[in-house]
Amino acid sequence: MSNIIILVLAFIVAISVLVAVHEFGHFWVARRLGIRVLRFSIGFGKPIWRKVSAKDQTEYVISALPLGGYVKMLDERDCVVAPEDKQSAFNNKPIATRLAVLAAGPLFNFLFAIVIYWITFMIGVTELRPVIGEIKADSYAAAAGLRAGDEIVAVGEKKIRSWQEATLAIIDDMVDDGQITLAWREESGSEREAILDVGDEKRRLTEPGQLFDGLGISVMPANVPPRIARVVAGGAADRAGVQADDLIVSIDDQNLENWSALYDFVRANPGLDTQVRLLREKVQVDLPLSISETQDEGQTVGVIGVAAADPRVALQKQLRYGPIDAMGKAVAFTGEMTVFTLRMLWRMLTGDFSVRNLSGPITIAEYAGTTAQMGFDVFIKFLAIVSISLGILNLLPVPILDGGQMVFQVAEALKGSPLSPETELRGQQVGIFLLLMLMSLAFYNDILRLVG
Repeated sequence: MSNIIILVLAFIVAISVLVAVHEFGHFWVARRLGIRVLRFSIGFGKPIWRKVSAKDQTEYVISALPLGGYVKMLDERDCVVAPEDKQSAFNNKPIATRLAVLAAGPLFNFLFAIVIYWITFMIGVTELRPVIGEIKADSYAAAAGLRAGDEIVAVGEKKIRSWQEATLAIIDDMVDDGQITLAWREESGSEREAILDVGDEKRRLTEPGQLFDGLGISVMPANVPPRIARVVAGGAADRAGVQADDLIVSIDDQNLENWSALYDFVRANPGLDTQVRLLREKVQVDLPLSISETQDEGQTVGVIGVAAADPRVALQKQLRYGPIDAMGKAVAFTGEMTVFTLRMLWRMLTGDFSVRNLSGPITIAEYAGTTAQMGFDVFIKFLAIVSISLGILNLLPVPILDGGQMVFQVAEALKGSPLSPETELRGQQVGIFLLLMLMSLAFYNDILRLVG
């Protein structure tokens, strides 16, 4: 139950923060450009908090349903406007002003991501060198000659320094023609290059969690000892008294030789009351442990809320940047993620990238809860990624979104007069239909993940 509460609270916080950032963009720019704002609302439905500014009578609202928000501006198309207020109505402003207000929401989402990455790069980021753990026999990687211990140094023309960069670059290279141009450095120091041709399997490999397993590459070395690096607060292991740096020796007198053995036992025994034996500072400790249950791909599996001590720590490097360099890195990374997302959206339309990567609120809530439990730094990085996605989504030329409204403004400029109410209504109806289709697909993906 505590995990569900954390998940729900993290989701509410994530959505509220991102919506507040987005709507504040519209609000701030509208005010600066002389447009009167009537209401700034976070959430929908019945207000649970309300304040009216004495200065300009703007109504600030927090509503009961925290799944969105809006900024209501003075507009003759929505309400009667007094003659003295006509100059501050949205529809009476120049088209360039209206475009600036509409674009401000998505722009603030991108700026929010940049600020998060800027702070992150100044505090320090940990990059994990892309050294291969294992190679699966009879796989694409094995056929190309890759071996355990090889380090990926380039994908196509892009130099690679971390597993994160490798993942994005491999997907980007693969979706074009099903071929991955991979360069790696062997443990001896010599460098090799080969093309991994996955052919028609490229779309399957873009499904969540399929890429490296499908290529036959493991990012984790074999025989990882069952030593605990982190215990999730409120999880089964935490309730039992398991601590970070404990080495689990056995469960129910079944000896555990590596992390995989622990993982397999826990996963296969949801709800089981067990006795765990561990070594804590060379002292043997026996603890009762009740394995919790969770759903994974439609299957009930066990989970205890622990993370392995990563044997790849020696491959990690901590990088810190000064304020100016960090800002440059933040802008560049946000730009790279934006371009990558746009390319993958296009590849979804062409059928080269799996639509199962499209996530709905259930998956977002799961990630929000998981990242919140992993730490504040991980959670805010998650917010940055979702903020970029939200900015891109709102710029799509769908009439009900900011991008669609911008299209209406451009059409008015070309036509020389406002579009008729009937045309705008039909556009809104099309927009609602397209948005419902998109949401339905996202929900469908969420349900598929839950039921397998």
